Amino acid sequence: MTQVPTVLPLLPLKPPQEDVEHVEQVQSQGRDMIFEPSPGELLERLLPRYVDTQVYRTVAESIASEHGARMTSMSAATDNAGSMIETLTLSLNRARQAAITKEIAEIVSGAEALK
Repeated sequence: MTQVPTVLPLLPLKPPQEDVEHVEQVQSQGRDMIFEPSPGELLERLLPRYVDTQVYRTVAESIASEHGARMTSMSAATDNAGSMIETLTLSLNRARQAAITKEIAEIVSGAEALK
């Protein structure tokens, strides 16, 4: 999983290029735009909501990114623990088998000594 940080400017707002061209085209045709409510009042209402939404989105993405990183690290830790368990189990089985073989060898040599 790869996460690439990006920088998005919050303010000042810049309209998308296509919207600017459309507005210029409409204005060049001699049509006036009527805003209800006025552009200033509209901006007063929408700008705080925009800022709140962008900050909320940033925090939500940050939290999601943190959870993703935690999930990735826990998955790697789980895989490493499984590998370590397999290695230790194999070592324990070899040591146990060596002890059993040693006891069998001692019993056989003791039986041979009694003959």
